Amino acid sequence: MSAFANIRDDQSRNKWLIVLLISTALFAVVDFRQTALETVVADFIGSDLAAGIPGMLAAGLLLGAIFTLNVFAISKLPRQLQIYVTWAELFALFMAFFWSFDLSYAFIMKKLPFLLEGAWTTIYISAIATLIACAIALVGALARMSNNGFAFGCATFYISFFRGLPLLMQLYLVYIGLPQLGFVIDPIPAGILALSACYGAYMAEIFRAGIQAIPAGQSEAAWSLGLSKRMTFRKIILPQAMKHIIPPTGNQFIAMLKDSSLISVVGVWDLTYRAKTAGRAEFKHLEMLITAALVYWMLSICLELVQTKIEAHYGKGERR
Repeated sequence: MSAFANIRDDQSRNKWLIVLLISTALFAVVDFRQTALETVVADFIGSDLAAGIPGMLAAGLLLGAIFTLNVFAISKLPRQLQIYVTWAELFALFMAFFWSFDLSYAFIMKKLPFLLEGAWTTIYISAIATLIACAIALVGALARMSNNGFAFGCATFYISFFRGLPLLMQLYLVYIGLPQLGFVIDPIPAGILALSACYGAYMAEIFRAGIQAIPAGQSEAAWSLGLSKRMTFRKIILPQAMKHIIPPTGNQFIAMLKDSSLISVVGVWDLTYRAKTAGRAEFKHLEMLITAALVYWMLSICLELVQTKIEAHYGKGERR
């Protein structure tokens, strides 16, 4: 047992030595001049050496040692606490990074309600587009699995076309291209249509995979009880398939929430458009873009929490 313990101790020491070397190499390439770190390094090795390669190596070693000790200390905590501490440290570094830019926080607070109005526009456009995309996806998935060659051909063509074009191109085709054919669409409906068509193609494959994940024996058992194919699908297959469909659909909604920023190019006053407009008015682009980024992040976190709850719910249902 002692031999195995010694081997594990050696492996552990080697692991932390590798972490120290890698972190030192990464931090050594960071330019620490004009910062408080330069003063610390100069006190140890002298101001002449601190300005050159020895100073970069010393700074890298110092930061690498601090990073390694921090990771080592966190690794001794319970796993859940490790996650909370890591998130807290990364968030503190994230905020300290932006705090160093000397932003105008009074301007941010003044314009925050203006941005939040755009966030509401982003949310409801994404929600409506998701509902329409789900309906399109269900029809596309059923056609994709159909024995009818015409339905299969239409579904595969639709999926291939809309997955093969950039979303921005689809938005331009709807908003700029269709008026040339006599169909004039307002910016918000155009954005919803483009998002729905694009994500409906991706989600059609999610729906198809979820439906096909249900064993064929489920359908055969239902038919043996006298249920029709339509009733079997509605009562037996689709409810079971939802536990495979809903979790990845949450990922698509989060992605759509972010991709909805593209509709700002056609003049929709969403979160991105309002951030650009407010920043341009007083030449404070960084303040507005950072604030908008944080709002998008908070919205994504809320959706991730909802998705986690849904996945846990369906996981419990599957175990039962």
